[in-house]
Amino acid sequence: MKKVTIIGGGTGIFANLSGLKEYPLDLGVVMTMMDSGGSTGKLRVQLGVLPPGDLRQCLVALSDAPKLWRDLFLYRFDEGDFRGHNFGNIFLSTLEKLASDYDEVVELASYILKSKGEVCPVTYTQTNLKATYLDGTKLISEDAIDSYKGDSNIVDLTLTNPAVATEKTVSRLKHSDFIILGPGDLYTSIFPVLLVDGVIDAIRLSKAKIIVVMNLMNKTGQTTDFSTFTILEEFHKYLGGNKIDYVLMSNSNIDKKVLAYYASHGELPIKNDLDEKNFKGEIIKADISSTISYIKPSGDNLERTLLRHDP
Repeated sequence: MKKVTIIGGGTGIFANLSGLKEYPLDLGVVMTMMDSGGSTGKLRVQLGVLPPGDLRQCLVALSDAPKLWRDLFLYRFDEGDFRGHNFGNIFLSTLEKLASDYDEVVELASYILKSKGEVCPVTYTQTNLKATYLDGTKLISEDAIDSYKGDSNIVDLTLTNPAVATEKTVSRLKHSDFIILGPGDLYTSIFPVLLVDGVIDAIRLSKAKIIVVMNLMNKTGQTTDFSTFTILEEFHKYLGGNKIDYVLMSNSNIDKKVLAYYASHGELPIKNDLDEKNFKGEIIKADISSTISYIKPSGDNLERTLLRHDP
């Protein structure tokens, strides 16, 4: 059975896991632990817990539990003192207070949700992201970077303090047959995983083929005006020389109303220039964008992407 490991966080990784769990694979995920926005950010500050948001997304995506449990973990309060919080985030934060260590948190939550795969938080070190932009701007925290709408691009991404990869993460990556990066925000979901000590070395020691799932649209403040080749250059930079073998990209026709919405925010479809740049890996083009636009629930104060990948 092929061992497939996904790296990232957020909604992109949710779609990826939701689709792949239907196949006979040894499926796993290594997710970012640097989230600091919304419900997760409040819980980190107020309770001193590790960020639960991406862990919750992965557990639910892989869940084989009754629909009620999945709905509970995704439920977001829209009024009262809990407004903006996910039930799942509160549950995982409470579990962290009661468990002997975070491995037990993951184990118990995986058991409750009957998650079909290995879920590996990349680190248990409390740390945040720090981005330096071409114009000299410096931002600290995933939330600040994610919400930045300036014209300048990121030239350097680091952690505020060193973080060490969990043993499960290192073992998982070393023994993978395929490692999939994305889709997702490059600098707040995918690259943060690669910054953790031990991750790049584990990938280098593996025999895994590396697959990049290309995003559908550029993101203001992160990948403004980036082409597919520019994005892969950034992947190579943070992958520390590990070679990309495959790129999966969309050839879907996006609804004009959706394109107009993105254009009003200064965001456009990513231009494909890999053919003319002589990319050495294999390019796979497919109709992979969802025809269902995301509807943000009441109580969610974060800006969300409208267009999603189809699981």
